[in-house]
Amino acid sequence: MRRRLISSTLAVVLVVIAVFGISLVIVEARTIQSSAQDGVQSEAVRLTGIVENRILAGESVDAKGLDRQIADNRYATVRVPGHPEVRLGDRPSGAVLKSTQRGDHGESVTVEEARSTVSRQIGRTLLVILAVALLAVLAAVALAVRQARRLASPLTDLAETAERLGSGDPRPRHRRYGVPELDRIADVLDASAERIGRMLTAERRLAADASHQLRTPLTALSMRLEEIVATADDREAVKEEAAIALGQVERLTDVVQRLLTNSRDPRSGSAVDFDLDEVIRQQIEEWRPAYQNEGRAVQLSGTRGLRAVGTPGAVAQVLATLIENSLMHGAGTLALHTRVTGNQAVVEVSDDGSGVPPDLGARVFERTVSGRNSTGLGLAVARDLAEADGGRLELLQQRPPVFALFLAQEIAPPPPREQVVG
Repeated sequence: MRRRLISSTLAVVLVVIAVFGISLVIVEARTIQSSAQDGVQSEAVRLTGIVENRILAGESVDAKGLDRQIADNRYATVRVPGHPEVRLGDRPSGAVLKSTQRGDHGESVTVEEARSTVSRQIGRTLLVILAVALLAVLAAVALAVRQARRLASPLTDLAETAERLGSGDPRPRHRRYGVPELDRIADVLDASAERIGRMLTAERRLAADASHQLRTPLTALSMRLEEIVATADDREAVKEEAAIALGQVERLTDVVQRLLTNSRDPRSGSAVDFDLDEVIRQQIEEWRPAYQNEGRAVQLSGTRGLRAVGTPGAVAQVLATLIENSLMHGAGTLALHTRVTGNQAVVEVSDDGSGVPPDLGARVFERTVSGRNSTGLGLAVARDLAEADGGRLELLQQRPPVFALFLAQEIAPPPPREQVVG
């Protein structure tokens, strides 16, 4: 590109110099020749006047009195009737410029000048024009090189930016070059880099969320399959455990679909009016064997017959995350308490463990934040799932820990009645 810019600029300058330089040479040559011819003619007129004055004054007309009246590079011949011819200066050889003037008393004066003198003046003028043209060409080349660098360097930089984007480095460079068109390209590349960065972040986040969120239902499903193997001789028990396993598979499919939906558009909710008690019951049934193996109890209390607005699979996943966190990090009895506040149904999950450390209380829902060497993704993803359908997940109390899931209600709940399920 640099070579093309320099070549095109130089070609334009050469064309301009050729057009105007040749015209200038022709004009200057004609001007010099016309000026020389006018000088010869003026010399002849002046000498004629001198000769005529001498004739009127009765003075002699000879070379001695007239030799100082003519320029060194000119030759003059003076003819006066009745007097010898007078020659002034050295007669030039070759082509000459000539002018003859006649006076009132019959005298004539002829002045000549060699054309070689005019040619030398034209040559000097031509050299000056050529020198100026050469300087113009050098200046044009210097400006072309500078302009080529000014344009080529940003283009090279933009090409490197595009190559970085193609290699998977989406960091915007925020460089501008003072050229509107190039700055526009830089703006587009930076905007594309930011979009690609957001897309890559979303893809990585989806992969992390999926790997973490699928672990919980897969663990529960694995436990159900172990139960099936353990009760292989009892067909009724096998059927019951298989039905529960199939339900878990369906919820697992719903979790995957929900994660994909949120990754494409977090605003695209699939909230419906559902039976909250049924979702809680399913989770208790799935996790009770794991708690029994740890020698811990699961207790359900609070308002019954609640209905809420949300995605049943997402709500189940949020509760599963809270229950699994209690199993891994908590102690004592797992308590699930349901209540109504305003137009919201609330599910509180607590245990008798040490709770959330004070320094993590305000950051417990942030990604990668964990006080127990875990991934730190579970609560963050659970909060995102809750908020996707208009709910929210909060930490009400750090010690002992109390997490609360708030869900909107469309149908007014029946009169509350307290029930405790051990």
